[in-house]
Amino acid sequence: MSQINSPTPKPDVKQRNLKVWFTFLIPSLIGVFLFMTPVPSGEIMTIPIAVMAKGIQTAFNDFALGLIATIICITGVMSLLFSVLKPKMLTKFRLLNHLFNVSWIWLVTRLLGTVFVLMTYYQIGPHAINSENTGLLVLKDLLPVLFSVFILAGLLLPLLLNFGLLELVGTLLTRVMRPLFGVPGRSAVNCVASWLGDGSVGILMTARQYEDKYYTQREAAVIGTTFSAVSITFCLVVIGQVKLEYLFAPFYLTVCLAGVVAAIIVPRLPPLSFKKDVFIDGKEPDGNAELVPEGKTLFKHSLDVALDKADKAPGIKGTIEEGIHNALDMVFAVLPVVMAVGTFALIIAEYTPIFQYLGMPFIPFLELLRVPEAEAAAQTIMVGFADMFIPSILAAGSIESDVTRFIIAAMSVTQLIYMSEVGALLLGSKIPVNIFELFIIFILRTLVTLPVIAFMAHWLVG
Repeated sequence: MSQINSPTPKPDVKQRNLKVWFTFLIPSLIGVFLFMTPVPSGEIMTIPIAVMAKGIQTAFNDFALGLIATIICITGVMSLLFSVLKPKMLTKFRLLNHLFNVSWIWLVTRLLGTVFVLMTYYQIGPHAINSENTGLLVLKDLLPVLFSVFILAGLLLPLLLNFGLLELVGTLLTRVMRPLFGVPGRSAVNCVASWLGDGSVGILMTARQYEDKYYTQREAAVIGTTFSAVSITFCLVVIGQVKLEYLFAPFYLTVCLAGVVAAIIVPRLPPLSFKKDVFIDGKEPDGNAELVPEGKTLFKHSLDVALDKADKAPGIKGTIEEGIHNALDMVFAVLPVVMAVGTFALIIAEYTPIFQYLGMPFIPFLELLRVPEAEAAAQTIMVGFADMFIPSILAAGSIESDVTRFIIAAMSVTQLIYMSEVGALLLGSKIPVNIFELFIIFILRTLVTLPVIAFMAHWLVG
């Protein structure tokens, strides 16, 4: 009678060889340094990846706009070619097919981005499209920053994602993140990278992990719209715009508190609560994946999971190839979407009264919260959906009350969803959210955070 072979048990932490330990430690520590370690840059604190991105931006400064316009135009033309004509001699190349063979919705969006970038770069066509407050703002001020971040994040994100760091942190923090926010512990790394660096980095990390089946549809949607926090650097810019720099400490305390409250409440409401807990391929997650095995401490299990990931990590060649693929994916897929969606949203904000009308129902709410100059403040609330910085610009020019300017600045940061960057990045990724859902989430975040912000403003400023 033949014996049934039992599965070979995974090696214990103590049994791992030095190669696995080095594979785990060295890339992970480099990743932590680049994405999560505060370093001084002039008078502010930032992270090394942001400093490097700024260096790339400066190096490309003289021809950045032409390069970005060319990339967007190539994306539009190639997407039209691949999606409509589908030439066999080109579709056989997997990378090209992945980059340019898209659905008709994304084809239209990319073509719209191509039209907008050409009109803006050559300053032709309607002024509403290529003005300094619409298309030129996106092309000149936003896209060069995103381009440099995409290049570096794409190339270097594998250091954080592939060698066990997220497994270690995720397993350790699951007992906090899961009951409080309903997401895996690894999402805390996304939040820290956004908080110290840039919200776009958090979204790119989330999108990548969703595609790799670490997050379900619901988790990816929640993390992308909730934990891609605004960086400390940008918070300094916003509070400076409303001339309240001396209140930065209470301002940032207010932003953090309101953000935590929103992270607890909003994911438990539709549309995020309606998202399915299935992976990108429709498969359901293993309900026991986050359980700590009997006989193991939480830390020992976390380290075991991390080392197991490191043991399966790709080599140097595989990591470089993956990084290049990521960078190309971000540059060609996302830049045209940001150009199209960002410009369109800013046109609506700049040349139509739509956001002003949408803000009118908030006047009674603001009066209930005893916000001074409630009518003027209401006009700034909805315009934040187009761009995060516009409310602070409007407040600085039209509102005298320090309390109200404090509230508007904090609100614009905690609303989080703005179409000139975060919203466009989410729509350009595979994270399962559409523009209508993003608008609803924006409204919910506004309603949830405003009472917290108003209370803190009256207490700290009034």
